[in-house]
Amino acid sequence: MDSAGQDISLNSPNKGLLSDSMTDVPVDTAVAAQTPAVEGLSEAEEEELRAELAKVEEEIVTLRQVLAAKERHCGELKRKLGLSALEGLKQNLSKSWHDVQVSNAYVKTSEKLGEWNEKVTQSDLYKKTQETLSQAGQKTSAALSTMGSAISRKLGDMRNSATFKSFEDRVGTIKS
Repeated sequence: MDSAGQDISLNSPNKGLLSDSMTDVPVDTAVAAQTPAVEGLSEAEEEELRAELAKVEEEIVTLRQVLAAKERHCGELKRKLGLSALEGLKQNLSKSWHDVQVSNAYVKTSEKLGEWNEKVTQSDLYKKTQETLSQAGQKTSAALSTMGSAISRKLGDMRNSATFKSFEDRVGTIKS
């Protein structure tokens, strides 16, 4: 079986082409011929097994070549369709996250966290803390609003003062 130029790549645009990375995969039948056979095999059985081994190794090389050609063809199709490695990564991550979300561990953990959340939010301590923080937030907001109004009023008063007008006049004459 001559795998070098054989047309078995099934509709690939690279039929019969060898992959550089696959041609240097060693298939060394000479080493197998030098190793002693398992005791109890006749010479005919040993020869038959060595022939079968050589055939299987040759088929492995051929399959690697076909796989390499298919991978190149797949890459070309993806490139023509505008699919990038990033798109593939996004899809893989999306699928992986979905798989995590439907896993038993995730579902059970989510249920347990939901139960704990329910218990915590229904507790008196949580309700009192929430009410206190809400009141503190309202009071802080009112205080900041009052302080902002006071600062605005003071700045307005300062801008209308004689000192500021005099300063403004001096700066204006320096610019001119």
